[in-house]
Amino acid sequence: MNPTEDGAGIADTELEVAALIVEALMLEDVDPMGLDGATPLFTDDKGEGLGLDSIDVLELAMALNKRYGIKIKADDEANRSVFETIASLAAFVDTERSK
Repeated sequence: MNPTEDGAGIADTELEVAALIVEALMLEDVDPMGLDGATPLFTDDKGEGLGLDSIDVLELAMALNKRYGIKIKADDEANRSVFETIASLAAFVDTERSK
């Protein structure tokens, strides 16, 4: 992934994913351009992140399926790492889209 010139260092797919998260979860007070790839999707031990919960992840999985045709299995062990940060989710989207 290459950072975009105007995206403040956030890669194209990361920006797409950040925008999808904001749109799908109706996070009206969050600007996708203000996020970066390292932004945790859940709240980390430092109190940082978007603070998503399991219901949010289900909604996000449905949005990923609708937008990209990506299916996520609920019992997949990789889900924890896929939904860790915006960058990890964007990398997953890139991998799945290239199949």
